[in-house]
Amino acid sequence: MKKPTLLFLLGFLSIIILSTAFKNKNQEGYKKMISTNAWKVDFIDNFDNFNSANWQDQRIWVNNETHCYVPDNEFGTREVSNGSLKLKVVRIDEKRPCDNFDKYGKQHPETQYVSGRIASKNRKEFVKGKWTARLRLGSNGEPSMFPAWWILGAQNNEPPVQEPDENICWPLAGSGEIDIFEHHGDHHKNHFTTGAIKSLENCDKGDWWSLRKGFDATLNDYHEYSVEWEGSDLVYRIDQKEIYRNIGEGDRYSEPMFAILNYAKITDSPMEGEWVMEVDWVKHEYRLQ
Repeated sequence: MKKPTLLFLLGFLSIIILSTAFKNKNQEGYKKMISTNAWKVDFIDNFDNFNSANWQDQRIWVNNETHCYVPDNEFGTREVSNGSLKLKVVRIDEKRPCDNFDKYGKQHPETQYVSGRIASKNRKEFVKGKWTARLRLGSNGEPSMFPAWWILGAQNNEPPVQEPDENICWPLAGSGEIDIFEHHGDHHKNHFTTGAIKSLENCDKGDWWSLRKGFDATLNDYHEYSVEWEGSDLVYRIDQKEIYRNIGEGDRYSEPMFAILNYAKITDSPMEGEWVMEVDWVKHEYRLQ
């Protein structure tokens, strides 16, 4: 009886030792995985100047917007000063012709509102990773305000079309849209929406609402607005705190994407003077393996 008992005890102790070693090994692996779950910056623009290697003016007419996008900081619509970018909607004295066209070739009518829009298209484009901008608005919200910080698939076929593969219509794969920050002043003050646009698998057919959600924020204070790919999810953050997640949607956006910053006037509501979105910096990061 003693010998079998001794063998049993030895076997039991061996199982405990092996189990402990396996657990410790797993914990070490988990800690190692967490320690390498870090980000490295591969693009940042601090807006010490307007860098044409990073951005280009984008002149286009979408969403029946009532302003005209103008280039080269005309009327002060994309001013860079004191270490920040100021994108503006400006009311000018009288209506003027607009050379913006929609995707069907229709020209924007004359307007007395001008604005700035820049894109990193064919400058800085990245697959997945994490996009962040630190920005604020000049006010907390007024009717017709429509500023945005967002990313778009690099094969989008809207102006400017500069490469042969830019032939995919919004919002199909290759031309998908993710809105990181969007404020519609006609609806709420101190409020923004974030989330992806769901493709309905036809040109110009997108579901704007089912994957997006609204949040309160003091819009005239600086905040960091970001989106990142985490596995198959899209994770949205403000000031590095997760506020929303598109579960399982990240794999739908496997193409290179470029960034857009713009300030639109979305309705006929009157305005005076100028509206400003000030951007401190923009960056893209990739996750270390």
